[in-house]
Amino acid sequence: MNPSPTPTPTPTPDDSHYLHGSSPAEQDRLAKMNEMMNGLALKEMALRVGESVLDVGSGLGQLTRGMARQVGSGTKVVGIERSDDQLREARRFAAKAGETALVDFRQGDANALPLKPEEWGTFDVAHTRFVLEHVRDPLGVVNQMVQAVRPGGRIILEDDAHDIFRVWPVSPGFDRIWNNYIRTYDRVGNDPIVGHRLVSLLHQAGALPQRNTWLFFGACAGQPELFHTCVENIVGILLGVREPILKLGDFEEISFDRCIASFREWGQRPDAAMWYGISWVEGLRGSQ
Repeated sequence: MNPSPTPTPTPTPDDSHYLHGSSPAEQDRLAKMNEMMNGLALKEMALRVGESVLDVGSGLGQLTRGMARQVGSGTKVVGIERSDDQLREARRFAAKAGETALVDFRQGDANALPLKPEEWGTFDVAHTRFVLEHVRDPLGVVNQMVQAVRPGGRIILEDDAHDIFRVWPVSPGFDRIWNNYIRTYDRVGNDPIVGHRLVSLLHQAGALPQRNTWLFFGACAGQPELFHTCVENIVGILLGVREPILKLGDFEEISFDRCIASFREWGQRPDAAMWYGISWVEGLRGSQ
């Protein structure tokens, strides 16, 4: 028996503080990042045919459509995205792939999920990736996700802990610019290391944490195509927050641009390597 429907709360003004915007350059970066990461994420999810899925912060929809392919046609898959620009592109990508019917893409806020009263407490899986780091109230988002799944349903959280990113040999000025990037998060009330808190967030939301792991991403100069994609992804991230970093006062325009140029030069070194891990946590909704 499903629990009583949970009413959709009133959205909190300015709760989302997504630093990177939705310019064509940022959408191109995100699309390439999805191509690099989605296979590993889908493998870790181990979705079963017939499972209904709620994807919170579906972005360009590439991962959401991957989930829909795993659970099979005719199964309910809902993608929630706050940005009109991202949602428009998600629908365009889906149409281009002939997969318009796979996902019900909806505009809405992660803290006020646009679900119908009868949909609350019915999903088999609720998932989010790279969302909790961009909201002031990540626990509010996780609370909503727990309420959206059925008793025994899975809640999957994927997010960043930016302090664990490493490159070697260190590019001149890179540690400094990366630390400034991290500071741009807390300046707007976001948590740049929310990945460390995922188990705690599940517990606080009343879910039962089941698994805590990393999705490891690494590359070196000996993997030229993958490594170039990783380097340019980092460059795209930093260029996307150029103005917030400059406002911190630790960089002038010329020093920022030199640091970016140095990192691109570093990417040509035969001994260059980088390591990164995405925090991954899975829990269950209890029987209540």
